[in-house]
Amino acid sequence: MSKHNVKFIAADMDGTLLNEHSQLDPSFFEIYQQLEDNNIMFAAASGRQYYSLLETFKPVKDRMMFIAENGTLVMHQGKELYSCSMDTPSIINIIQTARSIEGTQIVLCGKNSAYIETQDPKALAEFSKYYQRCQYVEDLLAVDDEFIKVAICHFDGTEEFVFPSFDANFGSSHQVVVSAKIWLDVMNAEASKGAAIKHLQNTLGFSFEETMSFGDYLNDLEMLQESYYSYAMENAHQKVKETARFMAPSNKDAGVFSVIRSYLEV
Repeated sequence: MSKHNVKFIAADMDGTLLNEHSQLDPSFFEIYQQLEDNNIMFAAASGRQYYSLLETFKPVKDRMMFIAENGTLVMHQGKELYSCSMDTPSIINIIQTARSIEGTQIVLCGKNSAYIETQDPKALAEFSKYYQRCQYVEDLLAVDDEFIKVAICHFDGTEEFVFPSFDANFGSSHQVVVSAKIWLDVMNAEASKGAAIKHLQNTLGFSFEETMSFGDYLNDLEMLQESYYSYAMENAHQKVKETARFMAPSNKDAGVFSVIRSYLEV
């Protein structure tokens, strides 16, 4: 693999770029500089909110690419390059369905902020990991914003307790994806990290063969499918391992850094 082969690298955050404590190793910024020196673009591709990503990557936030909210919003140097929003009737149906499932906590994700209607301490602590801008409201259905995602948290597991109902009700009309053990995201049917990367390939002039990506969970599948150099983390969901062409060490072992360093040394 030659340095000339890759022009764009995207990495998921939780379970991938971040360690087991959800922390970014400070050595990332040295690696990022090396990528820039080699004219390789790097993007954080995450289910996290754009404003949360800005905080994590503060030293390079004015240079880096951000594929936020599972691909529904792409930002670079403060400018929107791509977005995929949802219509109001869909938002209403999704929220009402989520409310009907016992144990769910809802985050309504708009371009300006995230919105919640709970003050449960455990939920607030979980939300704060991913949403830098988050407003409490009495009724999510009364919020005015441009919405890009509805995130649903269930502490007993979304794959078991939330996905079956949402797949049955919205699977044919929306993108319904289990993004982590306790998180499920509902988006526009056209939305995914892969769709965002495809848009960037078409507009920024790099190809499938020049794309590298890293992921660990089900919301990373489309991104890996749009990347020739697709890496599943050692700690990845089995479906992710079956989709990716290559394997990277686990996030506990800084697998993304290991692969990129090896690539840069070629």
